[in-house]
Amino acid sequence: METTSRLAGESGPAAQGVPGARRAVDDYLLAAFPWYGLDAAFTGPRWLMQVGTAADGTVEHGSTGHGEEPSLRAETTPEDQSFAVVVTLASRPVRRSADGTGTLEATSVSTAAWLAGSGLLSCSFPMEMDRSLRQDWLDQQTGVAWELADDLDGSGWSSLSLPVDGVPTDFHYRESEYGWVLAGSAQEGVHLGAYGRGMSAYGLGFAVVKDITDYAQD
Repeated sequence: METTSRLAGESGPAAQGVPGARRAVDDYLLAAFPWYGLDAAFTGPRWLMQVGTAADGTVEHGSTGHGEEPSLRAETTPEDQSFAVVVTLASRPVRRSADGTGTLEATSVSTAAWLAGSGLLSCSFPMEMDRSLRQDWLDQQTGVAWELADDLDGSGWSSLSLPVDGVPTDFHYRESEYGWVLAGSAQEGVHLGAYGRGMSAYGLGFAVVKDITDYAQD
């Protein structure tokens, strides 16, 4: 998928109350598809993460966060973090690129799995590894995540049924030492991915976000 990702918020403590939070909401409001998050059973903090756009500025995907915002700070260990991120990806067919020079691949559940897997990696880091080696580690693990996303029927995945807008929905699910990742499709013309750590995927439910600005309130 030929998209470019850009940060739409802060990576540290919640972006609420800072200028980036308003820009984030504006980016999300440009989407022509509904955003998903955890359903009303989750009563913890909610926050905005990032939006991905095509070359012409069309919003293609984005993420909503729940729980504690992940951090790579040395004083924060993975065991201290509890969060779940929901990735919403517009369902797109094969189409011409904005500049007319080529085509863009159709989006799929595999695309959602890739976005979720790379998202989990972006907030993960083996603390015993020298920080100067993080990019090499990230590149290697990103390649593995791509291969896994391209083989959703392989042994690296299991099946997990979770409610989406109240309807039981089958997801591809996998766990690793860094957390869990899942991917499936919703009924609103979108594919869903999710990842998390310290918060079990079992028992989660997803629902359309009625007002995305709720994720950026002080």
